[in-house]
Amino acid sequence: MSEIATRPETTRKFLVVVDDTPECRLALRYAARRALKTKGQVALLYVIEPMDGPQWLGVRHIMREEAREEAESILHDLADEVQKIASLTPELIIREGQRREELLRLIEEDPSVRILVLGAGTGSEGPGPLVSALAGQMSGSFRVPITLVPGKLTPAEVDDLA
Repeated sequence: MSEIATRPETTRKFLVVVDDTPECRLALRYAARRALKTKGQVALLYVIEPMDGPQWLGVRHIMREEAREEAESILHDLADEVQKIASLTPELIIREGQRREELLRLIEEDPSVRILVLGAGTGSEGPGPLVSALAGQMSGSFRVPITLVPGKLTPAEVDDLA
């Protein structure tokens, strides 16, 4: 028997790395539409990156709590959007650390993640550091396909593509 035939069935999970950018919302829309059409799931990853600032424990603790509250607020807002778009309840994931490292760790830990969906920025600074790293140097060794959603698309164009 082949390896594919003996592998337990898992749901195809579309993973979206989220933040508060407009291109993130387009990537989310694409992932939600694709998950709906393929009977998959959506997972939203928000990574709280290490903070620079005061070394005082109390202040650092407050800043960390505020960052977590912001992450939860953004995730819940985006989860509502997924619900409206595709009637799906996404998995919400918050991690702390460097965005790229936490993303790679999550993909290795969760075999149901089958597709990574990223929004590509349209500003003069380029598509974004995560897109540049993953779609560039690392793309050949990545375990899952990467779908880049251009930030210049309209929601209707995203719907057509999905």
